[in-house]
Amino acid sequence: MEHMPNGVVEDGEDVPRARSLERVCEAMIFAADEPLPARRIADVYAEVTGLPRPSEEEIAAAVARLNAAYEDTERTLRIHTWAGGFRMATVPEVAPFLRALFAGQQPRRLSRSLMETLAVVAYRQPTTKPEVDYVRGVDSDYALRRLLELNLVDVVGRSEAVGRPLLYGTTPAFLEQFGLRSLDELPNLREVEELLNDPAFNRERARLLMEKGLLDGAEAGQTPTGEKDEASDA
Repeated sequence: MEHMPNGVVEDGEDVPRARSLERVCEAMIFAADEPLPARRIADVYAEVTGLPRPSEEEIAAAVARLNAAYEDTERTLRIHTWAGGFRMATVPEVAPFLRALFAGQQPRRLSRSLMETLAVVAYRQPTTKPEVDYVRGVDSDYALRRLLELNLVDVVGRSEAVGRPLLYGTTPAFLEQFGLRSLDELPNLREVEELLNDPAFNRERARLLMEKGLLDGAEAGQTPTGEKDEASDA
């Protein structure tokens, strides 16, 4: 089923059903605490109404019409596809007001060692602790435990290597945290290297981190010279 711009339903389409789907999608996505897959919306719709289960294409079209309506009426909400599901978020233009509103709340901060460990897991998954240790050059036991507690990493199986060590991989919460639809959206390592070597990127990154309270002015001008004490990671 094709969707039309500006929230218009196509000729020949079941208009009451389409409008009903829009309302259900909007309510469920708004109320959900995590990205909501289209299949889950379809299952709930069929269960509650007793009507035939809508296709995921119908759900996607309903979401597209909602976004078109939000844009046409200059609302601050948009529905994004993150971590394999739909999530409602505000537009960037209102970010300064939300930052001021929540100024007293400390954001969750990932230390350099946690970010390094998370990056190794993300790019090499499924991977074992010895492999993570080898890439980082330090013991990663604490970092992996913290990432497990933060639900950014999970155990996804066991390796066939000697001793059958645990295999680690990233979680849907990781995708949501970094605004990714899937792992396919991770930049390749060459792109990462080019970005990290770009002074303009580093200045912009430092500015954004300072705005979010994740970096102070002194840190912004510093280059890490050694491994941070694992036990002091937040």
